[in-house]
Amino acid sequence: MADIQKYLRQTALPHIWCPGCGHGILLAAILRAIDAQGLDQDKTVIVSGIGCSSRASGYMDFNTVHTAHGRALPFATGIKMANPELNVIVITGDGDATAIGGNHFIHAARRNIDLTTIIFDNNIYGMTGGQSSPLTPQNSRSTTAPFGHIERSFDIAKLSVAAGATYVARGTSFHAKMLTDLIAKGIANKGFSVIDAISGCPTSFGRKNKMAQPSKMLEWQRDHAVTVQAAAKLSAEQLADKFLIGELHQEVAPEFTDEYAKVVERLKGGRA
Repeated sequence: MADIQKYLRQTALPHIWCPGCGHGILLAAILRAIDAQGLDQDKTVIVSGIGCSSRASGYMDFNTVHTAHGRALPFATGIKMANPELNVIVITGDGDATAIGGNHFIHAARRNIDLTTIIFDNNIYGMTGGQSSPLTPQNSRSTTAPFGHIERSFDIAKLSVAAGATYVARGTSFHAKMLTDLIAKGIANKGFSVIDAISGCPTSFGRKNKMAQPSKMLEWQRDHAVTVQAAAKLSAEQLADKFLIGELHQEVAPEFTDEYAKVVERLKGGRA
């Protein structure tokens, strides 16, 4: 087991997350994945937006940027373009990434820029009042949908693939070892990587949806997550209320900063 204490800013602790929040498990998975990949702390940048998820960057002892709501990916894109040798990891929430940041998200995927984006997906705007997000499950309750959320939620994995991401995976705070491995593979991918990390929010989501106990949220993840391999043996009816975890998509495609560098070299040589 990796010693992740060296990657934490001890003076920033204790954290502000609620008791039972799954984000601490996700943070640990990221740090173990970074350790597994042997990334240089001084050449690794953590970029986050606004929300419960995005507080994680403040606890991590790397070069870190805590940006505006929904704008983590534009900041990360600028950092990667300025210095492609850096390892750039983006931490964002389901609302941060897919609502106010949704347009930035699809275009980062389209460019296939070498960023690893981990979505702390707790199905809700946890920090700002418990409102529904684009990933809030249909028929669940929130402060903005007290009688049930009637909108369909994004399948962020399918959206990522359609937009052009070259590595897409999903894990949960219950399946912590698997999540670590998926994040490590996302970091290793040369291109835009998305890991949908399902987390529990017993305070803002759980209390309104009969899962106020943190253990209930973990049990829900355990009982509703199905690996890609297991899903191949199940019928559509058996998968009706389940979601897939594991590697969901991987391909090789030109990476944006590499293609940009080729243009620069061509122009330096006098070739338009």
